[in-house]
Formats: sequence, structure tokens, C-alpha cells
Amino acid sequence: MKRLIATIIALAVFLGVAFNVEKKQEESKNKMPTVAILQTLSHPALDQIHQGIVDGLKEEGFVNGKTMKIDYQNAQGDQSNLKTMSDRFVQEKASVLIGIATPAVQSLANENSKIPITMGAVSDPVGTGLVKTLEKPGGTVSGVMHKEPVAAQVKLIREFMPDLKNIGVIYTSSDDSSTAEYKEFKKLAEKAGITVKTYTITSTNDIDQVSATMASEVQAVYVPSDNTVASGFSTLVKNTNAKNIPIFPGVDSMIKGGGVATVSVSQYELGKLTGKMAAQELRGKNPATMPVETVKKGSTVINQKQADKLGLKVPASAIKQANEKGEIIK
Repeated sequence: MKRLIATIIALAVFLGVAFNVEKKQEESKNKMPTVAILQTLSHPALDQIHQGIVDGLKEEGFVNGKTMKIDYQNAQGDQSNLKTMSDRFVQEKASVLIGIATPAVQSLANENSKIPITMGAVSDPVGTGLVKTLEKPGGTVSGVMHKEPVAAQVKLIREFMPDLKNIGVIYTSSDDSSTAEYKEFKKLAEKAGITVKTYTITSTNDIDQVSATMASEVQAVYVPSDNTVASGFSTLVKNTNAKNIPIFPGVDSMIKGGGVATVSVSQYELGKLTGKMAAQELRGKNPATMPVETVKKGSTVINQKQADKLGLKVPASAIKQANEKGEIIK
């Protein structure tokens, strides 16, 4: 009987200690800051940014499940999802909000006026009204600007196709970021003596018909950093390949899918920089006084297999650039 009583007491003590440990762990977990990440939709470029954000936070000491909690949501291109998810993040009082791509950041900003917001790769933060200036954002939003080296891209296209007379540009008319990049490309391309023909879409459903028309009217195609076109990129490639028309994308993630070449900043590095800026906000830094940052140097990425398929000779200068900093896909 004494042995049984001793066993019961020991078991009670053990359960009590275990309960207290679990309770303290739960309390500690609840005290962790929450980083809410909202991604506009899924495709390789934005997925790379997301991974970079997680790694950037980790490098700054913010590890999911240990020193902070990540609440990640993907709207899959649905505007109503963006609004619902943004509102939920605000209601749950997340410590920092991170938006991946312009629509996600705009949605977060529309639903919130107090919680710090970190931009994950927005092409035109001033033009979209997210910040007042790049040096002094002046509100709850700061972060990383996605600025592609468009001048270097035009130069690369000229090296591939020195006799190029015209080029088509396909982009989403409602996407502020891709529209801004299109305008910059058009200005620089026409300065280089290339006529730019414009083709706009409103959703992925338009890509097949619009790109088929475009492929019959141009000598090459340029795609700015456009999430909708990226989602339907395989359809675009199908139609341009049928007419033997090369695509020069604005981002490197489209090269493996059938683009010929580009000079592009790393989407992953954009994400890492975003994560590091979010870490500063977690430590109490005010986004109003945090200058918008960007990854300045691009890398040359060439799809040798696609160039060969289209009978396009890869210039030695481009190969040299890719070997020095970049990649050649064979």
C-alpha cells in the first residue's frame, strides 16, 4: 500500500511538472512576435522571394517556431482573398506585415494604418502611393523595391538581335508595377531604334489569344516583371515558339520556362533583403524613416537550349557576362 501511494505521489508530481513545463512553453510561444506574410499568387519568382524572406529573418535571429511565428497566406491571385487575409492579419494584431508583390502590399496598406508593413519587391512604390519618397517613406510602409536593370536588358537584346526592328511587350494593364517597367522599357528601346508594340491582358485567360496575335506581328517579345504573365508563361512560349519568336523576360525565373536571356536581379536576394528589413521593424524601427532599399546588381542568365531551338546565336559578350556572374542553361 505504501509503495502504491508513493507511486501515485511520484506520478502526480511528474504530471504537475510536465503540465507546468507545457504551460510555460505555450505562454512563451504566445509571447512570440507574429510575422504575417501575404503572397499575391504562386509562381517561381514570388516563391523565391518568400524563401528569401524566411532566410533573411533567420539570419537576423528570427526563427519560425523559436523566436517568432510566421503566418503565411497565399491569395492565389484573388483580390477578395487579399482583402480577407489582410483584414485577418490586422485583427490578429500581427507584429509585422510583409507583402510579396504590389497587390499584396496595397491590400495590407488599405486594411491597416498602424502595424509596420514591409514591401517584398514592389517595382514602383512611389507611383503606387505606398511611400511618399524612397528616402523617407513617411508612413507605415517601407521595404524593398524591385528595380530591374532595364537598360542592360535592352542592351542584351540588341546584342542578340542587332538587326531587330520591332519588339512586342505583353503585360497586365491593371498591374501598376509591370506598367511602370513597360514604360521604362519602351522609352529605352525606342531610344535604341527599336519600335515597341504594346499588347495588354487583364487575366491569364487573355494570354493565349493576345500572344498568338503578337507572335504574328513582331520579331521578338519582352515581358516585364508581371505576375499574371508569369503564371501563364507556358502558353506564351507555346505561341512564340510556333512562330520562332524569342522571348526576353524581365526576370530570371522565366528563363528556364522558355525565355532566351535576361539581365536580372535575384528574386531570392530581394526576399532576403525584405526579411532583414522586417527584422529591423520587429526590433522597433519605424518604417516612416527607413529608406526603401533594392538589390542593385543583376546577373546574366541565358537559356542556350532555347536559343539553339530558335536558331539564335548567343553572342560571345553575353556568354562572358553569364560566366562572370550568372548562369547558362544548357
